[in-house]
Amino acid sequence: MKKTLMFDLDDTLLWDEKSVKEAFRATCAIAEEKYGIDPDKLEENVRDEARELYASYETFEFTKMIGINPFEGLWGTFPDDGEDFAKLKEIAPAYQKEAWTRGLKRTGVENEKFGGELALAFPQKRKENAYVYDDTFTVLDQLKDTYNLLLLTNGSPDLQQIKLDITPELVPYFDEILVSGAFGKGKPAAEIFEHALGLLEAEKEEVLMIGDNLLTDILGANRAGIDSVWVNRKGKTAEEVTPTYEISKLEELVPLLDRINQE
Repeated sequence: MKKTLMFDLDDTLLWDEKSVKEAFRATCAIAEEKYGIDPDKLEENVRDEARELYASYETFEFTKMIGINPFEGLWGTFPDDGEDFAKLKEIAPAYQKEAWTRGLKRTGVENEKFGGELALAFPQKRKENAYVYDDTFTVLDQLKDTYNLLLLTNGSPDLQQIKLDITPELVPYFDEILVSGAFGKGKPAAEIFEHALGLLEAEKEEVLMIGDNLLTDILGANRAGIDSVWVNRKGKTAEEVTPTYEISKLEELVPLLDRINQE
């Protein structure tokens, strides 16, 4: 009998991929208006430069462990507690400006000052573009009175809180919210799943982890001995990691749970 559900946040409940895409679109449109450059090419170049720069910093291994990707680095300020977050906070402004400046240069515009302007614009555009999947609230409404719900998300506590602040309807559904940056390790580490079990005083057999990412949500659940549901909206093939169950959209979760609990 499943009594407790652990949900991933980004690209499971929140459509983070679209939010980032729309933030890039809006920011690159500023450069298009000023210089007439191709906004899609600028986005591609900034993304490439951001990835390369991000991996060059001493904080890279920490960000991988916590689960903070390069594009979150483009809008985070990281005022979180801890030595590693302090380093990230110090690096972030220069990283953000450099990524945009280099991306501009690759697109044919060499203007460091304007790169800094775009770096400042991107976080605001990201906050203005919050997207939730169409079926998120419908599903949570059906689950909230029957199951214990926990939100288990990788990332910076501050940045994840901003995402929740700009989609405040999500928070009341959850009995607990656990962010990897506050815990000290991120998915797929088994320890964060075990800590989540302790927060809800749940047994492994009673729990399902629901997430979109095979290498964090599903792998971590497997390592912790917890059954998982892979939300595979893009029709990918599970190769290295095998989920317990697979659905193509979140609204399939409710009938799946009904079947599981009738077995």
